[in-house]
Amino acid sequence: MSFIESYSQYNASPRRIRSTTVLAVRHKGKSAIGADGQVTFDDTVLKGSADKLRTLGDGKVVVGFAGGVADALTLFDRFEEKIKAYPTDVRRAAVELAKDWRMDRALRRLEALLAVASKKSLFLISGQGDVIEPDDDIIAVGSGASYATAAARALMRNNKGMDAEKIVMESLFIASEICVYTNDQIRVISL
Repeated sequence: MSFIESYSQYNASPRRIRSTTVLAVRHKGKSAIGADGQVTFDDTVLKGSADKLRTLGDGKVVVGFAGGVADALTLFDRFEEKIKAYPTDVRRAAVELAKDWRMDRALRRLEALLAVASKKSLFLISGQGDVIEPDDDIIAVGSGASYATAAARALMRNNKGMDAEKIVMESLFIASEICVYTNDQIRVISL
C-alpha cells in the first residue's frame, strides 16, 4: 500500500482531524515544516495566529499538530521524552511514541495527528499506531493536507530553484486559498 493510499484511508475515518494545515518537506538536503495559525471550533474562527509548531530535542526535531491543543501538548511532552531516550534515532522515538499512544488508556483518547521533521526524515504519527515515512519527502496533516501536498509536489517537480522553506510557505499559502479551515498566517521552521 502506498503512502497516499494509507493516508487516504486514515483521512476517511470518522475521526478525521480537521481545522488546520501542517506541511513538512525535505528538499535539497534540508527540511522545513510549517503551519497556518487558524483555530476553529466547528464553523467559527476563534483565533488567527496560533503557534502549532514545537521544537524538540535541542532544536533537532520540529513537530506540528492537527487536532486538540491540550492533546498535542501532551504528545509533545511524551515525544520529547522519547527523543531524550533515543537521541540519535528519531524513527525509534516516533515508533515508541506511537506504541505508547496506542496502548496507554489515557493517551488512546487523544485526538491529534503529528507531523515530525528532522534534517534526515519526516514522519506522520497517529494514535492508531501509524508511523508513516513518506516516499516523496512530503508529509501533511489537517483539513488542508491534500491541497498543501499537491502544491508541494508541483513546486518540487516544476520549480527546481526553490528551497524547502519556500516550498512549504508557498504550498501552505495555496492551501489557505482553498481550505476554509486554513489561513495565511503561516509560520515555517527550517532545519
